[in-house]
Amino acid sequence: MNIVVLGASGFLGTHICRALTEAGDRVITLPAGFDLVTAGPERIAAFAAEADAVVNAAGRAWKADEPQMHTGNVELPLRVIRGLALLDRRPTLVQLGSSHEYGPGTSGAGTHESTDPAPVTPYGRTKLLGARAVLDAARDGAQPGVVLRIANVCGPGTPPGSLLGSVAGRLVRLAGEPGPAGAPAELRLPPLHAWRDFVDVRDVADAVLCTVRADAAEVAGQVINIGSGAAVHTRDLVTRLIAVSGLPVRVVEEAPAGGQSRVDTEWQQLDVSRAAKVLGWEPRRSLDQSLRDLLAAA
Repeated sequence: MNIVVLGASGFLGTHICRALTEAGDRVITLPAGFDLVTAGPERIAAFAAEADAVVNAAGRAWKADEPQMHTGNVELPLRVIRGLALLDRRPTLVQLGSSHEYGPGTSGAGTHESTDPAPVTPYGRTKLLGARAVLDAARDGAQPGVVLRIANVCGPGTPPGSLLGSVAGRLVRLAGEPGPAGAPAELRLPPLHAWRDFVDVRDVADAVLCTVRADAAEVAGQVINIGSGAAVHTRDLVTRLIAVSGLPVRVVEEAPAGGQSRVDTEWQQLDVSRAAKVLGWEPRRSLDQSLRDLLAAA
């Protein structure tokens, strides 16, 4: 198959391109200087003319304000939809969404795709608007598309702006800095109180592969959760990553300046039963394997 991958050089995009290539697909990426945010519909259509599917792994998350997130997470997919709508043979658009589109989950339970989204962060709000644009176009018959609503992602290459990426980077630095004999190093972090669903980035890439292989008529217009199906406490998560490193490190949780924590949800866990039923997909890599590979890559 011919698969266009937008955001091919990013964390998710890199692993998706590798999985597609290893499966025998031809991966098409944007040429240098091609800016999706400013490109006209005709240019986007010409670029994707041979595509069987378009995977949108582009967007803004880390170190971006809400207007920047709106540009990357809302305006970009809208431009892609308008461009693909000009094609006689329209490829399926696979939009990579986020579990943060749902907002607060119910403690002890997984969030199903039928749940009404109520995001509480700029990232969640802008990702939801982008997802709705894809779903509306699919339901109107303008452009076939599916949204993979993805949990928190970990594994090799995890961005340094994320909790796990940040901790891994600091552990690597601590390993190269000799400290006082017998004294554990201190790792200062904001309060770790949330529960999160973490899925390996390579499992996400496998889910994308299953999606582009699926019958377009069966997946079009659907939201499909991609996660581990289990929630883990972030404090336990950091403790497990430190244990993998083998370093004597003591975590110190401290409130941010001003005493205000960021607005976020306490519990996020995805119900991934639809992915198993519709895509034949399920997560294969354990959290500990993801943490080991994350640290090795860092």
